[in-house]
Amino acid sequence: ATMHQLLADVILVIHALFVTFVVCGLVLTVIGATQKWQWIRNPWFRVAHLIAIGIVVAQAWLGSSCPLTIWENRARQAGGGTGYTGSCIEYWLHQLIFYDFEPWVFTLAYTLFGMLVALTWILAPPTRTLWRREG
Repeated sequence: ATMHQLLADVILVIHALFVTFVVCGLVLTVIGATQKWQWIRNPWFRVAHLIAIGIVVAQAWLGSSCPLTIWENRARQAGGGTGYTGSCIEYWLHQLIFYDFEPWVFTLAYTLFGMLVALTWILAPPTRTLWRREG
């Protein structure tokens, strides 16, 4: 039971890091564009960031649960605990602000956030020269 709870906690930390990457990635890209930070134009960072939010948006539109949430729930249940009744984000938002949002609110929020990430590709595009390996 203890190993399952530990595994669930590790998955939760990975999930939190993923969410942090998605949210902070956009914030830092916008700030970096205004401050002329060159690292925000790194295509590897930008592609990874776009893929990350793209996965979230696709899952929301398809009505599917995040694999990290599923794995965490299974590990918690295997350890004798209980899992989330909704998504991980939904659960933690409820814990923080004590309000239940309808699932469509999350789909809309993820979609708008994804659109903002896509907009940064227009306003602060990645630098093409970084795609080539330096010889």
